[in-house]
Amino acid sequence: MGAAMGAIVFNVTTAGLMVLMFKAGMALIGPDTVSRRRPPWGAAGLAVIAIGAVVTQLCWSGAMDAFDDDPSKSGWWRVVTAVFMQNGGLFGGVWNIATLVVVAALAEWFWGAPLMAGLFAAGILLPQHIDALFGESDRATADPRNFAGSSGATYFLAATLAAALLLRAARGGTPVERLLALAVPVAGLAMWFAQANGHGLVAVYGFVLGALVRVLARPLIRPDRDLRRPPRMTMASLTALAGRRPRQAG
Repeated sequence: MGAAMGAIVFNVTTAGLMVLMFKAGMALIGPDTVSRRRPPWGAAGLAVIAIGAVVTQLCWSGAMDAFDDDPSKSGWWRVVTAVFMQNGGLFGGVWNIATLVVVAALAEWFWGAPLMAGLFAAGILLPQHIDALFGESDRATADPRNFAGSSGATYFLAATLAAALLLRAARGGTPVERLLALAVPVAGLAMWFAQANGHGLVAVYGFVLGALVRVLARPLIRPDRDLRRPPRMTMASLTALAGRRPRQAG
């Protein structure tokens, strides 16, 4: 009973952190601007890869053994391929892919597609090296939940948006925005120390990197480009196109 309750608390706090970061991302780009922004094709590409990996798992029983990041197995590619393997069952896989798509879309609208892809890649490659630097590598990899799944890189990417929100709010944002942004690293650290929840730790890493990138690459980041020069295809027009029904012959 205790283990079951612990798993429930783990899942609830993990989902809660994602909700915090989603709200931070929406506050950053402005929920009322979504319909006027161009379709996030970079996020769509990540979705295609993630769904293709799940299809591979369904069609090939050996996919997980071949591509996960179990430290007992060799293969330099595993740290990358493991991100697109899902080991949380049906609900866990759907949650991971859905959050990946939403977070990547928000990140693409703010950072731009190249930086979004770069930050997502950093979320794949950096945490293991930072863990080793601080002597946390054994603790971070001991749980089989860390051997596969896109959630770690997704949480890393989502936390970069919270960092960008904090920097913007510090220059004139609302107290609610500042509290929302600061809640992400605070909750992440609390989850790590209380539960050894790696999602919280990678969120802290993403928050720090997001703040650095926002400061250093400020001239390259144009989150309002779609609002100043409306693109030919927007989310609103794409939704309208998808919602059209073919006319019936009369």
